[in-house]
Amino acid sequence: MNLKPSAHTDTFARDHLPPADQWPDLAFDLPGLRYPDRLNCGAELLDRTVERFGAERPVFRTAAGPVWTYGELRGHVDRIAHVLTSDLGVVPGNRVLLRGPTTPWLAACWLAVMKAGGVAVTVLAQQRAGELATMCEIARVSHALCDIGAVDDLAKAEVPGLRITAYGGDAPDDLLRLAAGRPQRYAAVETSADDVALIAFTSGTTGRPKGCMHFHRDVLAVADTFSREVLRPSPDDVFAGSPPLGFTFGLGGLVIFPMRAGASALLLEQAGPRQLLPALAEHRVSVLFTAPTAYRAMLDELGRTNGRYDISALRRCVSAGENLPAATWQSWHERTGLGIINGIGATELLHIFISAADEAIRPGTTGLPVPGWDARVVDGAGRPVPDGEPGLLAVRGPVGCRYLADARQREYVRDGWNFTGDTYVREPDGYFRYVARADDMIISAGYNIAGPEVEEALLRHPDVAEAAVVGRPDERRGQIVVAYTVLREGAEQSAEGMREFMRSELAPHKCPRAFVFLSALPRTATGKLQRFRLRDLE
Repeated sequence: MNLKPSAHTDTFARDHLPPADQWPDLAFDLPGLRYPDRLNCGAELLDRTVERFGAERPVFRTAAGPVWTYGELRGHVDRIAHVLTSDLGVVPGNRVLLRGPTTPWLAACWLAVMKAGGVAVTVLAQQRAGELATMCEIARVSHALCDIGAVDDLAKAEVPGLRITAYGGDAPDDLLRLAAGRPQRYAAVETSADDVALIAFTSGTTGRPKGCMHFHRDVLAVADTFSREVLRPSPDDVFAGSPPLGFTFGLGGLVIFPMRAGASALLLEQAGPRQLLPALAEHRVSVLFTAPTAYRAMLDELGRTNGRYDISALRRCVSAGENLPAATWQSWHERTGLGIINGIGATELLHIFISAADEAIRPGTTGLPVPGWDARVVDGAGRPVPDGEPGLLAVRGPVGCRYLADARQREYVRDGWNFTGDTYVREPDGYFRYVARADDMIISAGYNIAGPEVEEALLRHPDVAEAAVVGRPDERRGQIVVAYTVLREGAEQSAEGMREFMRSELAPHKCPRAFVFLSALPRTATGKLQRFRLRDLE
């Protein structure tokens, strides 16, 4: 691990990278992965794209607002970068939290943090004060750029020393008002290719978030592998999708990939299946990123509306976040004539690393290792298992897991390989087929939900004595969260009351959809909870 000299004044991120002996092996065999020592991904995605394709090309669209060109975006980004460095005192390496719905302004803030040499901490607009406080503590966040409509929960987190700057409001110190008078050009900080550019959080089975640190070169590497080699977009493509920019799935599919190709993206604040279909038709979207749950819901809607929505412009449909059933693939293909590009990615690896497109698609499988990546199926000791036998998925490529000061690094990276926590089978023809998660993570509608985190929130309810959470198979969502609770003596059973409480504690996607009240939870003689018995009930 030979890191190049850093441009960061605040060295917290580099100082808290895992020790060298815990790093995964990295491979840069593809010619397109050979990056210069000094590299700023914000400048590459924006300034270099303007140089290649011109400033007048469209880059961001919204449901009702005007289309932003690359030139207009560069003006907004550079003015915001000036505010960051001149008004807010951000220095290279400072962690800047970004929070808000999926809009061009949120994307502009992310690019500005990149160009200013900061470290973007991407979070979901739905996450609550307690969750935000934990992430800010782990990443030592000093600044936050927050949509005016999402400020309250961040303020309630009461993060010591956090400077929150809102955008989209009427206050004199609103970010966009401050930016209006700043210069239109900003010379990007000459960051190192292996300076940390972003910290994305993912939940582990313990419920405590893990900060995944990714370099400037990593941001480009996922575009130069999955997007360039599998998705193969053109400058005329219009991207859209349901994942928010707080997910690396959304950040890649709606910002990084289209901008790397000189294409444009439709950014939707509301992107559920009912909003997606009319938007796909109206804006002639050609590349779609969403989860199997949404494809199933859109199929139902297409059936009910009997061809009302013209989605004939679609040419690429990408699915990730949960396993894509073969039946969903077949139904979508029959209805639209399009083969869904299935894929598996991970926040630890930034984006998709196994996939297949066009004639290489094999319904019921995830696909093949993306060019630039390698994968194998191994046993608990890391030894490859024979084709056709289930085992743990191990992956390596140009991007690898680097947790921020987290002992779980040793669990995820073993002998240079990234262990994703999934059970897979490698078929004799080389295709990889998903079997199940290897841990207690619940995957619902593309969201990874840690059961223990939900249990901790349940136990904060004054009537709950014990709690356990498992996933229940669900045809539309893959799984739903089911809460088993033991109430304190004298408490009344009220699923609706529990539901309202949980909505105040956690993001909506983490809240249980079903509550089961028991007199006791199944435990071993030593008191250890037996979750498998609850799964058997489900």
